[in-house]
Amino acid sequence: MDFYDRVLQLCNQKGITISNLGKEMGTKLSSASISRWKTGAVPRRANVKAIADYFGVSVEYLLGEAEPESDHPRAYRVPVLGRVAAGLPLYAVEEILDWEELPLEWKKKGEYFGLQIQGDSMEPRICEGDVVIVRKQEQVESGEIAIVLVNGDSGTCKKVLWHEKGVTLISLNANYAPQFYTCDEVKSLPVTILGKVVELRGKF
Repeated sequence: MDFYDRVLQLCNQKGITISNLGKEMGTKLSSASISRWKTGAVPRRANVKAIADYFGVSVEYLLGEAEPESDHPRAYRVPVLGRVAAGLPLYAVEEILDWEELPLEWKKKGEYFGLQIQGDSMEPRICEGDVVIVRKQEQVESGEIAIVLVNGDSGTCKKVLWHEKGVTLISLNANYAPQFYTCDEVKSLPVTILGKVVELRGKF
């Protein structure tokens, strides 16, 4: 995301339109300036600072140099994605929906991201709109829930069962049939583990 995208996301979270940002801040902000942001222009540092102060984020975050800072001294924030694909740095994915706070000590255990669940295949335990916290890793134990990429599509949340002949991806919703892939298909499609689901954060 560039400067314009980050400001737009913050406006959406605050329930205001970007065209009314200047009015909300009590300052002059022309539509021409906002149009320039869309093309990649960035305001002067002082103006960026004013916008950052209004939203309660750092200048570095608005400029894409850092994640948003947590209000809690023993926590840090990770992005919540609407989709996730293999090989992409998390902060390069444009579809960042929100941020979730994690205990600061988790930072030593690996790289994490949040993923908003789409669909009902993991009900009743995990519902559409819920957020799962995922630790990036290429393998999980049999029986663990993971984010899995099949044939290059966006990652899906499934219980993983390994066999000598391949792997079965299981939905918790009994209305969905298990998906079995042979060892050859795991390599050829491929079937890729993107990370292990370590926590569920239900949303109401």
